Amino acid sequence: MKNIFIGIIVGLLVGGAAMWGFLRHAATPAATEPEKKAEAKEESRVQHGTNGETYIKLDKIAQEHAGIKVAAPEAVQLAPEVKGFGHVLDPAPLAILITEGASARASLDASTKEYQRLKTLYDQNQSVSTRALEAAEAAMKRDEILAQSAETRLTLILGKTIAEKRNVRSLVDSLVALQTALVRIDLPLGQAMQTPPQDGRLTTLVDESKTVDATYLGPAASADPQTQGQGFLFLVKSNLPPPGAAMTAWLKIPGEAEKGVIIPRAAVLRHEGEGYVYVQTGEGTFQRKEVGMERPVEKGWFIKTGLDPADKVVVVGAQLLLSEELKGQSGGEE
Repeated sequence: MKNIFIGIIVGLLVGGAAMWGFLRHAATPAATEPEKKAEAKEESRVQHGTNGETYIKLDKIAQEHAGIKVAAPEAVQLAPEVKGFGHVLDPAPLAILITEGASARASLDASTKEYQRLKTLYDQNQSVSTRALEAAEAAMKRDEILAQSAETRLTLILGKTIAEKRNVRSLVDSLVALQTALVRIDLPLGQAMQTPPQDGRLTTLVDESKTVDATYLGPAASADPQTQGQGFLFLVKSNLPPPGAAMTAWLKIPGEAEKGVIIPRAAVLRHEGEGYVYVQTGEGTFQRKEVGMERPVEKGWFIKTGLDPADKVVVVGAQLLLSEELKGQSGGEE
């Protein structure tokens, strides 16, 4: 009887404990699941404004951990420039024409002297036949034509302005020795300049962040068969690009200075073919803005519209913000 009584008590205790555990387990998911969802929602760093704009939200501690740094753009006024495209000319054809011209002039000098010698003898009724004199004159005229041909072809490449104002032989020698580089720049079709450019800045398509100064030589003598735009020739004396390299140019022109700001290159992100920066819009919010990357400068990029000197642009950590934004757009999936 005593054993039965003890068994009943033990059974009641075990049953009560089981029931308490069951009720606690059943109540816990219903109470914590919404909390987990709310917590996950609160942890999302991608926020959306009333007009559909997207923000990245980071508190001060998160910004410090991510190394986010902001800076105000530098307000500047720059002389106006026109953008053009072109390439570095190969000096080999110029060198060949210089050699042909020198050879033709040497032959012309010799044949001219021979003709003059024979003509003097012929005029003195000495033993010089008319046929010999005519042959000497024909040789002289042939050499003269060859010399003029080489000079004309050289002028067609360099232009009359350069051919007349510069020591062409010295110029070509410096090009062949890779001491200088000759660059042809053409404006887009439909865009023309009424006055010659005032020198320019050039950059290769491989690295648009580095520009080199170029000296304006003169207008191109012929139109480019592809671009059909207005062409100009420039001389580069430092950081020489290789022959054939494609170039982008910013040609300085007269006019009123353009107002804008300069931002560091590290602040600019490229995404889907466009340029963007992140601007701090609040103590812990950042918004991505598109910027035009049409004009590189020594310190970064010159931006005419879209940014203000009072803006706080992210100069370190912009890539991390873009990653957070894209992750939020994809539903949090990496």
